[in-house]
Amino acid sequence: MPDLSSLGGPITEGKTEAMNTNLGQDVERSKSSKGSKKSKGLKSKKVPLDLGAVKKQKGLSVPRLFTRPDSHPFDEITWDIRSTAITNPDGSVVFKMDNAEVPTSWSQLATDIAVSKYFRKAGVPGFGRETSVRQLVKRVAHTFRVAGEKFGGYFKTKEDAQAFEMELSHLLVHQKLAFNSPVWFNCGLYQEYGIEGSGGNYFWNPQTDKIEVTKNAYEHPQCSACFIQSVGDDLMSIFDLVKNEARIFKYGSGTGSNFSKIRGAMEKLSGGGYSSGLMSFLEVLDRGAGATKSGGTTRRAAKMVILDIDHPEIEDFIQWKMREEKKVAALIAGGYSSDFNGDAYRTVSGQNSNNSVRVSDEFMDAVEKDEEWSTRLRTSGEVHKTYKAKELFGKIAEAAWACADPGLQFDSTINDWHTCAGTDRINGSNPCSEYMFLDDTACNLASVNLLKFLRDDGTFDIDGYRHACRISTIAQEIAVDFSSYPTEQIAKNSHDYRPLGLGYANLGTLLMVKGIPYDSDEGRAWCGALTAIMTGTSYTTSSQIAKEKGPFPGYQNNRDSMMRVMRKHRRAADQISKKHCPKDLHAAAREDWDNAVALGERYGYRNAQATVLAPTGTIGLLMDCDTTGIEPDFSLVKFKKLAGGGYFKIVNQSIPAALKTLGYGEAEAAAIIEYAMGTLHLVNTPAINEDSLRAKGFTEDDLKKVVNALPGVFELNQAFAQHVLGEDAYRRLGVTSDMAKSMGFSLLRHLGFSAEQIDKANDVICGHMTVEGAPQLKPEHLAVFDCANKCGKHGERYIAPMGHVRMMGAAQPFLSGAISKTVNIPNEATIEEVGNIYLESWKLGIKAIALYRDGCKLSQPLSSSSGKKKEEKTDVAAAASTVVSPELTARRRLPRKRGGFTVEAKVAGNKVYLRTGEYEDGSLGEIFIDMHKEGASFRSLLNCLAISVSLGLQHGVPLEEFVDVFTFTRFEPQGMVDHPNIKSSTSVVDFIFRVLGMEYLGRTDFVHVKPEIGPAKTEQNSNEVEESDAQVSLFDAERDQRGTKSFGVSVGATAENASGSALLSKHLSKMMGDAPFCNQCGHTTVRNGACYKCLNCGNSMGCS
Repeated sequence: MPDLSSLGGPITEGKTEAMNTNLGQDVERSKSSKGSKKSKGLKSKKVPLDLGAVKKQKGLSVPRLFTRPDSHPFDEITWDIRSTAITNPDGSVVFKMDNAEVPTSWSQLATDIAVSKYFRKAGVPGFGRETSVRQLVKRVAHTFRVAGEKFGGYFKTKEDAQAFEMELSHLLVHQKLAFNSPVWFNCGLYQEYGIEGSGGNYFWNPQTDKIEVTKNAYEHPQCSACFIQSVGDDLMSIFDLVKNEARIFKYGSGTGSNFSKIRGAMEKLSGGGYSSGLMSFLEVLDRGAGATKSGGTTRRAAKMVILDIDHPEIEDFIQWKMREEKKVAALIAGGYSSDFNGDAYRTVSGQNSNNSVRVSDEFMDAVEKDEEWSTRLRTSGEVHKTYKAKELFGKIAEAAWACADPGLQFDSTINDWHTCAGTDRINGSNPCSEYMFLDDTACNLASVNLLKFLRDDGTFDIDGYRHACRISTIAQEIAVDFSSYPTEQIAKNSHDYRPLGLGYANLGTLLMVKGIPYDSDEGRAWCGALTAIMTGTSYTTSSQIAKEKGPFPGYQNNRDSMMRVMRKHRRAADQISKKHCPKDLHAAAREDWDNAVALGERYGYRNAQATVLAPTGTIGLLMDCDTTGIEPDFSLVKFKKLAGGGYFKIVNQSIPAALKTLGYGEAEAAAIIEYAMGTLHLVNTPAINEDSLRAKGFTEDDLKKVVNALPGVFELNQAFAQHVLGEDAYRRLGVTSDMAKSMGFSLLRHLGFSAEQIDKANDVICGHMTVEGAPQLKPEHLAVFDCANKCGKHGERYIAPMGHVRMMGAAQPFLSGAISKTVNIPNEATIEEVGNIYLESWKLGIKAIALYRDGCKLSQPLSSSSGKKKEEKTDVAAAASTVVSPELTARRRLPRKRGGFTVEAKVAGNKVYLRTGEYEDGSLGEIFIDMHKEGASFRSLLNCLAISVSLGLQHGVPLEEFVDVFTFTRFEPQGMVDHPNIKSSTSVVDFIFRVLGMEYLGRTDFVHVKPEIGPAKTEQNSNEVEESDAQVSLFDAERDQRGTKSFGVSVGATAENASGSALLSKHLSKMMGDAPFCNQCGHTTVRNGACYKCLNCGNSMGCS
């Protein structure tokens, strides 16, 4: 039970109405609040409650649960000195630091995140930079403690303040709790190190009780990750938003806005003429977000764009990204990279935000009843266009099916749970949709690591969990007035309403360790109870603070709506299934909500909101969480980063614990784990083993190298790569240099092993990557190990989309905000199924949802399934000469110095230059086309065509294909040609490919004057082309770099690439089809709520 000693007496379970506290007087309930008029905007009057004892500001008692007064938490753990390095897939270093001090229990990935992202790199007295996690934790915990003391009312005594700092330090250093990234970036830099920076933000000054401008960046740092900003139907308001978004992005945070007030393109302006329209402005803001690197690093800016379903441009908005994806498809077909950070996606709009449509209950009812729905003009309110509601809903489902946007936000549900309805309605959300509150407000986030509170005996430490929630709530509350904000209005509203965003991580791992299927009634009962305890404890703490310091200034005008919502939460706690929830968790959830409501009725609340479920991307990895937020796990077998570089394969930490919980003995559990992980040796393995390899010419040293490589690969062929065995071994085994560099080359195939033999050996040696089919595992236990994706090439099971939705429905009634969650659906899902998921989400009372259909985005690096087909038997010679290619054939390199020819001609009076580049054998490898002035559109299009054709030729597309397709194409300019063999053409393109067909294929069927002696190029002087002169070559270098990322294969890859971090990207790309590459280190990211996170460097492409 939470510590309520500061309230003067205990609260007995079930009888909170009979509380006996020794307060000077009870809260005087305002009878006028129900009849009070809604204030305009957010200008609520500060009408203080008569709280008697509150004015004395005694402060909170902070008991010690994890620490002792005679010992510092840092002294109770062991520490390591480590090096950290973040590398690109090609092995090049992004960041490197030696001699960093970290707790021994932290993984290398958590170390890399803390050191590369959160350690201050300049301005620190002494070494000039932070070198220890001690410094990092101290500057955050101590700064919050000192700020709380200065504000007053948070701590009853100095001992309580010290206890708060030590308990918070313990939680942070033991990875039980983590604040959102802006806290780690910015908090304490001024207080601990005197670092200032430029000012310009806004903060609340307790001495003047006014919002003032900061003198520097870090005395009052930006600590909030989530912002919601308003935008009006005014040009200056729109461009003020651009400026304010940039300020938010600069300090590592994200923002969202509802743009529904902006008039449509069909509406008139007051000064005459018509508006540019909403969509044109959205494209401008999208470009601004794309140009901003968040947090001063290469982290992508996080942004949400919302539009109401009755806006006159809603149809264009719904189809915006779908249209842009079609443009991307055309650019990729033209040879541009499909990498999300490549030219194709950079060229189009709408790629730098999450888009959501706000739908009301009225609209959803109209969908179900097949009724009509009208959009309305913003200026007059008149009906603009009338649709069948089901038709418009179908367009949303189709767009989400095609390109994953837009998501849905259920407006009526959101505002039914609104605690401050007396001030204004909720219009917007942050980029990930978990923070939903008043416009021009901010929220600081923190997350508790649930797994840290699971005891060795399998019981859950409820008191420890409550204590962590309480400490975090106090710290986050202090941060509200300690922080600064990008606009004066956000600073004012943050002070007046004080919303917080406490959440948790590792729910999926906790359930698996407990042996509970994610998609089960028991799993949902655990989720509901844990969420209820967290939010109930947070609001209880908020009310305790309100007793000492008063409720939030906007509370009086919103008392009725807030208490209505609090009672809804309490009623929801009563609905948690007793049958499926452990008795102690169920009782704790009800008890905490009884306390929260009872205290709120007496003292009000210090915070209008308390909890959300954020994606916890970077901070989840900082806490070494396997799963983030409410997500299940994405894989049973993963790759763990080594302190000295490279990766090795590990089974999920939850699997052994789950098997033990389910009653499997040590031998059975070991067999199941080996089935998933593999033997990782070559002794007596099928077909490919020590004996068979010796017979093929392997030495003992060769075998040792292969065995040592096995823990770091996920496919057997990778352990036989050239960088593992060495060039000498490859030559001894009959492999030439060109063969080794060929994309898809397999030494095992070269040695005569069949594809079937390799597959069987791979399953035994490298594992099945799934527990499906493990002979010792009981069928009824399979559901415990289900993940978000199919596991391994043999895995068939995964959590159904509605399993995710139902889990969200279990948590939502206990959250102030919402849940950041993207529901993955298989590629074969239909538009109708997308619509049904959206519909069921609304019925379950979820506030917001987004979907991703596997493979719907062209930035997807690889298919989630290998798609391998059984190969027919071939002889050894054929196997050695055949390159097994994935999606793309091997690219044939042009020599750096190469021959070719130049043709000058006029087509209908327009001068054209055609230049070619050739391979050593004289075959065509590239073309260049020059026409018109530099920068002319037609010239640029011809350049694009030349690049596309050149890349096609180099990847094996026969020249005949291009000639047959492009000859006789008809467009201007066309007409007479002054060429010795071709006298007229139907277009410039027609002329070019007639020339190429004649010169390189010897074709004369489309020339007017047949050449007298062989191909014309033999009569002309060869132009030797240097690499630096070629326009394609500049594209080549960029293409090669991106190609390594896109296909996970590099011709002539270095040892660092093949043996290190590239394996992680390749492994992940087969499971996370939607994920773009990390914009910091280039590795494949993984889905993380509505965002993405990188498991190599910890980068979060979102707001956590």
